[in-house]
Amino acid sequence: MNFQDPILTEAKKDFQYLLERGFPRTGALEYVGNHYLLGEMERNYLNRTVFPRAKIESRKDKLILLADIEGKDVLLDGYNVLITVETMLQGVDELVVNCDDGVIRDVKAVFGKYKKNENTEPALNSIISLLKIFKPKNVLFFFDSPVSLSGELARATREILESQGVPGDAQTSENVDKTLIDLSYKLGGVVATSDGIIMDKVDLVLDVPGYVSKFKRIKN
Repeated sequence: MNFQDPILTEAKKDFQYLLERGFPRTGALEYVGNHYLLGEMERNYLNRTVFPRAKIESRKDKLILLADIEGKDVLLDGYNVLITVETMLQGVDELVVNCDDGVIRDVKAVFGKYKKNENTEPALNSIISLLKIFKPKNVLFFFDSPVSLSGELARATREILESQGVPGDAQTSENVDKTLIDLSYKLGGVVATSDGIIMDKVDLVLDVPGYVSKFKRIKN
């Protein structure tokens, strides 16, 4: 899919125009999508990349450098980070896009249908080995318990943490958003996520897939 298509560029402008003027996000997306005859993937792209300017600046101000995690607790929005890194490892980089608010997102939006696959372990190893370099205090993964086999995924993540000698844990939670937000204040931790709702409610955000992507390009 060509996300540089002139029609999609115009749709982005119109979508942001409506958001800037206080239109509800869902209604604005439906209106713009229908006006430009956009498909599901193109609408996902708009929804995950375009935001009002004030929100863009607020979120960008919270982003920290990877080097700044030294001595800090890193709290990972498990599926959010994992799915994006898996997509990159699958070689479909065109589905991983730089968003206006400064983070990378996967435009497939497959969260509710997630299944463990051949890229899951390599993705977890890439995430954990990258964080390890910068000496965080703890690396804590949280996976949504309503998603099938989250407990198994948490166990596999704990094994990788242990095998790499990284202090931390992996747990399931019925409400990962609340868990991450509450712990970020309790521990003074950094939250690794591209979930806009979480980004808006915490102080420090780390774009892990963005850094994995940078190291992947350097390696290649």
